[in-house]
Amino acid sequence: MKAYATESIRNLAVIGHGDVGKTQLISSLLYVAGATPRWGKVEEGTTVTDYEEDSIARKITLNTAIAHLEHRDTKINFIDTPGYAAFIAHARPALRVADCALVVVDAVKGVEVQTEKTWAYANEFIVPRIMAITRLDKEHADFGKSVESAQKTFSRAIIPFTLPIGKEKDFRGVVDVVHMKAYELGADGQAKEIDIPTEDRDFVDKTRERLVELVAESDDALMEKYFEQGTLDEADILPNINKAIANSKLCPVFAVSGATLVGLRALLNAIVDYAPDPAHHNAEYGYPVDAGPDAEKIARKYDDSEPFSAYCFRTVADPFAGRINVMKVISGKLQTDANVLNSSRGTMERLGVLHSVQGKQLDKIPEVHAGDIIACVKLKETQTGDTLCDKQAPIVYPPVVYPEAAIAFAIEPKSRQDEEKISVALHKILEEDPALHFSRDAQTKEFLISGSGQLHVETVVEKLKKRYGVEVTLHPPKVPYKETITQRAEVQGRHKKQTGGRGQFGDCKVIFEPLPRGGGFVFEDKIFGGAVPQQFRPAIEKGIIEAAKSGAIAGYPLVDFKVQLIDGSYHNVDSDEHSFRAAGRKAFRAAMEKVKPSILEPIMDVEISAPQEHSGDIMGDLNSRRGRVQGMEGNGKNQVIKAQVPMSEMLNYQSTLNSITAARGSFHMQFSHYDPVPGNLAQKVIDQSRAEGRIRGGEEED
Repeated sequence: MKAYATESIRNLAVIGHGDVGKTQLISSLLYVAGATPRWGKVEEGTTVTDYEEDSIARKITLNTAIAHLEHRDTKINFIDTPGYAAFIAHARPALRVADCALVVVDAVKGVEVQTEKTWAYANEFIVPRIMAITRLDKEHADFGKSVESAQKTFSRAIIPFTLPIGKEKDFRGVVDVVHMKAYELGADGQAKEIDIPTEDRDFVDKTRERLVELVAESDDALMEKYFEQGTLDEADILPNINKAIANSKLCPVFAVSGATLVGLRALLNAIVDYAPDPAHHNAEYGYPVDAGPDAEKIARKYDDSEPFSAYCFRTVADPFAGRINVMKVISGKLQTDANVLNSSRGTMERLGVLHSVQGKQLDKIPEVHAGDIIACVKLKETQTGDTLCDKQAPIVYPPVVYPEAAIAFAIEPKSRQDEEKISVALHKILEEDPALHFSRDAQTKEFLISGSGQLHVETVVEKLKKRYGVEVTLHPPKVPYKETITQRAEVQGRHKKQTGGRGQFGDCKVIFEPLPRGGGFVFEDKIFGGAVPQQFRPAIEKGIIEAAKSGAIAGYPLVDFKVQLIDGSYHNVDSDEHSFRAAGRKAFRAAMEKVKPSILEPIMDVEISAPQEHSGDIMGDLNSRRGRVQGMEGNGKNQVIKAQVPMSEMLNYQSTLNSITAARGSFHMQFSHYDPVPGNLAQKVIDQSRAEGRIRGGEEED
């Protein structure tokens, strides 16, 4: 395959709500352009970009995938992105490297929730947009209403560049409003030029006038000319359409059907004519190696003459090919077997053979120019978010930030064999999906897998089984409760055992006192003189710490208390470190009968963003979860609610928030502090601990 110059490359992230036809649209465009000999269809599991088993089985896109075609000597790279809420975060890296977004809207349903979310991502990365309203061949499809919903939701600068000829099953062609021509799809699959239908001709003319008006509004000089003449010359319109789209002052809309191929050739022509090439960016900005975000930025232009740099935005852990890194070349020209610096990790990488990407297929290419998307296999260190560059001109591009995980599950291998394989398998899956997190809770000792939703985590379980032969079970994570004391008490811990020969003897007097929340554990040696020899006193502290790990009432660690060692006694022969550790443990148990221990629960700082109309329902739900609302503030159309809520009440919050807000809300939370569990709930925690075997019956043998 040949290499394409920067000005002959178009990189489009295809975004939108789940199940609007993004993957089918890409597959149909590839077929129309002759990039694939067979017309892939989602329902048959034969599309280029949904090639993973899970995606085919579920008929939804689970991660980004790349495909490309050539049209009019231009290479068009499509990045297919997921549209379901659990996987929507993967649209972020796609938009980070795209030079334009192709926003897909269902003609029956109009603009939906995740379309709004990905549109906001495009705003964040300042990406120009083109819109395709698809499925116009379906019953109840309405192009006009879909355009209105987009204008109402996003911007009045959304304007049709093609209008449909025919409705629903009769959708057979499009009117090109820019060039004032009409095309109909013939029986041979080719678009043939026809006269613009007289029916709705007034609407076509009005749309054209509106287009000219929007082009005029994008530039002050044009606006002045438009006011003087009442219109613009053709010579003013076409060049300035590109400028208006590149500056996000105009979003053209195209009428298409991925199922019948109507309108697709007009869309391909428009992508070549109107979508910005990579060089429309003034530059990409990065930082010097080992410098923070406050350092002076370094600029790199999309130009072959610049030093080489690339940003890795996707990693695929292929069971056969190994690790595949997909990257966008930002500056410079690259050839096979280049040695480059991974500036994010400070290591050298040999890139080997360069590949263009067509779904799961990799095709060798001899060289690549600035702005193109390529893949390299079997790199040693490189992962998603890393920068590769010329060693003589190092730069680090800031990586994409993924949303915090919204839900966590404890993950448990089904067998010892699975336990041995799970770590390697999960590491490979995490390489592919930076939106996942894997950790071990230090207190509960559980392995936790966290993701953006239950479906997100469930797909990991399926991948572990199908791809790596590892079977696991999921269950809600345990809440890391703690215990503390509420009163002061002076106690004695005495350990004496005589079994013939040398015995065991340790004796201590201690005072237990509560500390404020977060006080931890404090041990003070207040003995004056030799009541307990100096070398045995640390053993008393160790014994108390050991006993505190198992708590007093529910088997959770005891925290926020102080112990003062005030007296004790010893035996010249029988006393040793073990005996005084045992004395410390007995002192702890004696104290627990007097200090009125209580259970503490983790309280989380929660921040919820949702449309304003749902604020009342959200706050009502938070109150039912024992939450305390701390404040509210506006953020565009959304309301941001800040609250403190017990962790135990937040384990299933994602599904509830989705239900309240029709999946328009999002939240994140982080640990704040520990608070006492209310008395009526404390007994439930104790009963649960007993059922789990956390509370031991009887006193341990010392």
